[in-house]
Amino acid sequence: MTVIIGIDPHKASHTAVAIGGDEQQLAETKVRATCQQTTKLLAWAEPLGPRTWAVESAGGMGYLLSQQLVSAGEEVLDVPATLASRIRVLGTGRSNKNDPNDALSVAIAALRSPGLRSVEPANHSEVLRLLAKRNHEIGRLRNIVVSRLHAALANLSPGGISKELNASDAIRLLNDLEPITAVEQIRYDLAHELLDYVERLDVQLKESHRRIKTAVKASGTSLTELYGVGPILACELVGYTGDVRRFTTRDQFASYAGVAPVEFSSGGRTVHRLSRRGNRQLNHAIHMVAICQIRQKDSEGRIYFEKKVAEGKTKREAIRSLKRHVSNAVYRQLLIDAQK
Repeated sequence: MTVIIGIDPHKASHTAVAIGGDEQQLAETKVRATCQQTTKLLAWAEPLGPRTWAVESAGGMGYLLSQQLVSAGEEVLDVPATLASRIRVLGTGRSNKNDPNDALSVAIAALRSPGLRSVEPANHSEVLRLLAKRNHEIGRLRNIVVSRLHAALANLSPGGISKELNASDAIRLLNDLEPITAVEQIRYDLAHELLDYVERLDVQLKESHRRIKTAVKASGTSLTELYGVGPILACELVGYTGDVRRFTTRDQFASYAGVAPVEFSSGGRTVHRLSRRGNRQLNHAIHMVAICQIRQKDSEGRIYFEKKVAEGKTKREAIRSLKRHVSNAVYRQLLIDAQK
C-alpha cells in the first residue's frame, strides 16, 4: 500500500501528514523552512515505506520544496489550493482551518483525485515563464509611471503631451519650461524624477526583450513559424503551457487556456457562454496572436475572421472563434516540439 503524504507549505514552516489507503492518519510532522527541510522530511517518511508526496500549490508557495523532493527521486503531485480547501470543508470531517487539517485535506485530495499533475524537474519552459512574467511586470510598471508622468506634465503645460508618451517628447517639453513659483518648481522636479524612472524602465524592457529572444531561440520552438507569433508571445505560450503532453487532447488545452466555451444547461435548454476560467496569461497570448492575424488583410486568420462575420457572428464572437482556431494551431506546434 502506497502512503500519501500531504504537505501544507508556508514561508516559515511546512506541515506534513501521512495517510493510508483508508484515509486514516498514520503520522504527522512539522519542519522549519530551512536548508535541512528536505532531509528532515525524508528521514521522517523513511519508516512509512513506499510513498507519494502531495504538495499544495506546487507551482507557488510549495515550488521550492516540491522541486527538492523531485530532485531526491520522490514522486510528487501538485494539489490545487481550491481542491484542498473543498476537501477540508466537505470531505475530511475536520473543517477547522489549521496547518495539520490543511495537510490532511491535501493528502486526501491526492488520494481521491487520480488526474493530478505530477511535478517534473524545472526545465527550459520554466525559464521562459519567468522571463515572460518579468517582462509583463516591467511593462505594467512602466504604464503606471507613464500615466503619472502624463498627469504631471499636464499640470505644468496646458494639454501636456496629447499622444503616446515617450522619453524624448517629455525631455523636449521639460526643457522648454521655466518654473517660476515654488509649486511649479516642485512639480517640475517631480516630473524629472518620473522621467528618469521611465528611462530606466525602458532600458530594463529592452534588456528583457533581448533575453527573451535569446531564450526562445535556445528553446528551438517552432511556434514562431505561426503567423503573428514573435519571440515575446512564443515565450508566454511555451512558458505558461509547460509540458504540453499533460493535455491529452486539444480540447483540454483550449479549456486550460480559457478559449473553450463553457456549457450551461437547465430544464432541457443548453447554451454556451464565454469562459472566464483557465490560465489568463496564456489566454492573453492567444488573444494577441488572433489580433495580429486580423490586422493583416492577407493572413489566414483575417480570412477566417471575415468568414465567421459573413456567417452572421458578431465581431466579438468571430474573434472568440479565431482564438480557438489559434489555440488548436499552438497545441499542434507544441506537440511537434515535444516529440522532438
